[in-house]
Amino acid sequence: MPSENLRWETLQALKNSPKGKISFDPYWSERGEHILAGCKDVLSLSPHSAVILERLGSLPLQKSSFLSSSSRDSSPGPSEEIPASVSSTGSVSDINTRNVLLSAAPSLKNEREQTSNDEVKDENPEEDVSEVSSPALLPSISLLSPKAMETAGRIIRFEEEHREKAKLALRLRQEAQEKLVVSVANAESEQLKRFEELMELKQRQELQSMKDMMDRETKESMGRQEKLKEEQRHRMKILNLRLREAEQQRLREAELEKQRQTEGRERLRTLNTIQEEILQLNQLLEPSSRTRTELPAASISSYSTRGNQLCSQVSEVVRKTAEGEFPSVEDMMAAERALHEMRALIRLMQEEAAKAQEKKKKEEEQEEERRKQAELQAQQEAQKKATQAAKEKLQKRFQEDKLKLELQKAATIPVSQIASNSGSQLREIFDKIDKLLSGRPVVSGGKSVSTSMHPQGLDFVGYKLAEKFVKQGEEEVASHHEAAFPIAVVASGVWELHPQVGDLILAHLHKKCPYAVPHYPPMKEGTPVEEYQRILGYRVDDSGVEGQDSFLKRMSGMIRLYAAIIQLRWPYGSKQAVAPHGLNHGWRWLAQMLNMEPLADITATLLFDFLEVCGNALMKQYQIQFWKLILLLKDEYFPRIEAVTSSGQMGSVIRLKQFLETSLQSRQISPPKGQLSSTFWRS
Repeated sequence: MPSENLRWETLQALKNSPKGKISFDPYWSERGEHILAGCKDVLSLSPHSAVILERLGSLPLQKSSFLSSSSRDSSPGPSEEIPASVSSTGSVSDINTRNVLLSAAPSLKNEREQTSNDEVKDENPEEDVSEVSSPALLPSISLLSPKAMETAGRIIRFEEEHREKAKLALRLRQEAQEKLVVSVANAESEQLKRFEELMELKQRQELQSMKDMMDRETKESMGRQEKLKEEQRHRMKILNLRLREAEQQRLREAELEKQRQTEGRERLRTLNTIQEEILQLNQLLEPSSRTRTELPAASISSYSTRGNQLCSQVSEVVRKTAEGEFPSVEDMMAAERALHEMRALIRLMQEEAAKAQEKKKKEEEQEEERRKQAELQAQQEAQKKATQAAKEKLQKRFQEDKLKLELQKAATIPVSQIASNSGSQLREIFDKIDKLLSGRPVVSGGKSVSTSMHPQGLDFVGYKLAEKFVKQGEEEVASHHEAAFPIAVVASGVWELHPQVGDLILAHLHKKCPYAVPHYPPMKEGTPVEEYQRILGYRVDDSGVEGQDSFLKRMSGMIRLYAAIIQLRWPYGSKQAVAPHGLNHGWRWLAQMLNMEPLADITATLLFDFLEVCGNALMKQYQIQFWKLILLLKDEYFPRIEAVTSSGQMGSVIRLKQFLETSLQSRQISPPKGQLSSTFWRS
């Protein structure tokens, strides 16, 4: 292991350090000592050094002097070398090797001295090499005898062999120690694994035992719960059976009570029906004008008395039920007997009355025959008178038709002559219409005619005049938009002086163009399609319904006429008088149109025509409020018009869009084309 090798290298470096001769004992932990116990001790010589010193003292003086003279210059004295050798050897080898060396010390004093010198040389290899190779030592070596030289050589060889053996032993011991450490570490690791496996096994066993115990407790608890549930289900079953029996008993009793109540109510209903029928039959027994004439008084009195008795019997039975009780079967039988008797009484009376009526009928037939003869004579006389009256009426009707034709011409021809040629011409036409409506005579077709010639002449003229004004809008204005203004100014003047004519104009306009209200007539259930199209304003004849273009053209003309009437007044009328149908009605019409759901093609056409004719006048009258309404039309109502309009009907939508965009950009609506100016009235 790398960490173990590092520790051993560290200890080896500490052991070889010249500054700290530290002894290391790997068994300090087994003896219970501190790891630094050896380092804190006072340095001292080993007790075995005394033996070496004693043996050194017993050597011959010559040998001692020789050793001292030979080692004086190169190594320390014996007193210093031996402890160092012992200390060094003890730090390298184990305890057993030390004991062997110490035991051999007395017999091998010279070998120990040489060994100590060799160890000192090992610590200072450079000095050893210098001593061997230095030529200065050769004279001292030459002083020794050959035997001493041989002995010294043997000692040196022995020391070298011993040193090699010690190094080998140390290396083997280190390898053995490392193997031991590795084996111990592996053993400890395996033991730790076994211990952990044992602990895991114990934990699993404990966990399994706890799970088994919890399972047993759970099973026991579930068994107890199942037992309790079973007992509860048994109790609930018994309780449900009892409740079901009680409920069935209650239902049976309720059913019986309900049946009794139903039968009682049915008997009560039957009793009320019987009483009602008896009372109705009793009313037939009451003496009336018919029965007095058909039956004798004695018979009527007897029938009435018996009927009252039967009613009293039934009323007695009904009185019992008023106290909250239902009638019994006996009561019903008594009431039914009374009803049967009343019916028999009625049949007898009816039979007697029928006989009397038959007799009376024969008398009436004879009287009727006489009356018819008299009526026939009177009818013949009346027929003669009627024939004479019819002749007179036919003659009178011919005169009335002739008068109607003259009055119609007098009313409609001036309206047909209205044009924007000059103001004086319009004034002449207006004066002629005003004179006719005022009851004064006017000349028409070379004949003088007046509304006073017939009691209903004024109403007839007003009706035809209003019809002609609307027809002009339907035809003339539809073809020539500028014609709306002269027709409208005359109509406005007539409306101001004769309000009944204005009401008729409005009525004809609403009938032919319901969008002038504005109103979109809904289709009622059962209304034929052709009739509904007439209500919408379409012309329907034998050839079919008119086309959409023709319809829109007529509606456009009438809306333009209406818009012109709203803003114009007769210039020669009263200045203080209020306009008969002013701009406020135009504002109302526009606001109501925006509150209604748009129709394809129609809504866009009518809005464009109305704003083109009346927009300038509304702008001047209402100013900012008018622009708010136009902005609402552009932003909110116009998208709804586009949504209901198909691609083939976008012409009117595009015209309306361009008109709105131009008006909003310029903040101005131009006066309509054909509007009558002040210079026109001076012409």
